[in-house]
Amino acid sequence: MKPHSGSRKTAELSEPVHQWLNLYALSASAAGVGMLALTQCAEAKIVYTPAHQIIGKNISFNLDLNHDGITDFIIRENAHRTTSGEFQVLFIKGSSINKIEGVPGSHSFHAADLAPGDLIPNGEFSPAAVMANQCSGFGGTSCTTHSRKGSWFNVTNHYLGLKFTIDGGTHYGWARMTVNFVNNNLTATLTGYAYETVPNEGIIAGRIKNSDGDAAPDASLSMPTPEGASLGMLALGSPGVSIWRREELISATQ
Repeated sequence: MKPHSGSRKTAELSEPVHQWLNLYALSASAAGVGMLALTQCAEAKIVYTPAHQIIGKNISFNLDLNHDGITDFIIRENAHRTTSGEFQVLFIKGSSINKIEGVPGSHSFHAADLAPGDLIPNGEFSPAAVMANQCSGFGGTSCTTHSRKGSWFNVTNHYLGLKFTIDGGTHYGWARMTVNFVNNNLTATLTGYAYETVPNEGIIAGRIKNSDGDAAPDASLSMPTPEGASLGMLALGSPGVSIWRREELISATQ
C-alpha cells in the first residue's frame, strides 16, 4: 500500500458545531462547580443532641457538646443561706478556654438569653457568665434591693451562645434552656444543644441542621440539552462531532 503523499487537510467545523462545543465546555465547567458546591455543603454539619436535664439547687451538669468525653461547659445552680438572706445563682462556666456569649455587668458577666434565629457569634464572650441571680432577704436587709439580676428568669427555650475548641479549632454552638422562678426558687432545664463542625463557622440559635430554614442555593447547575446533538455525543470528541454532522446532513435531506 502506498503511503499517502498528500497533505492532510484541516477539517473546518461549521458555526453550529463551534456553538455546541462551547456549550459543552460551559456545561462541563458548571458540573465541576456543582460538585465543588456539593462537597463544601457536605463538609458543613450541625450536630444536635436533644436533652431533658433538670438543674435544681446545688446541682451541676457537665455539658459535653461534641461527645468526646471532655466537659466543655459546666452549668450549675448554687444556693446558700446567710444571716442576710437566701441566695441563688444560676451560672455557666467554660472548661479550659471555652467561653459564653453575653454582656458585661457592674459586678459580673451576664449570659445572653438568645432567641431562636439569633446568630452566634454576635457579641462578647467570657469564660464564665451569670444567667440568673436572686436573693430573698430576712426582714429589712440590703438583699431585697438587689433581689434579681440577669435575664434568665421565667424564660422558655432560650439559647446560650457557646464558643469552644475541638483539636485547637474554634467552634460555635448553642444550649437551649428553660428557667422557672417559682416561690423564690430557681429551676433550670436543659432541653437540647448543638454545635457546628466547621471551625470558625457561625451557627443560628435553634438550628438543628444546616438546611433547616436555609435559603441555600441549588448546587445542581443544569443546562438545557441541545436538540439534535447530545452532550454525551459531544463528549466523544471528533468521532462524536462526525456522527452528529452526518445526522445533520441526513436531517437536511429529509
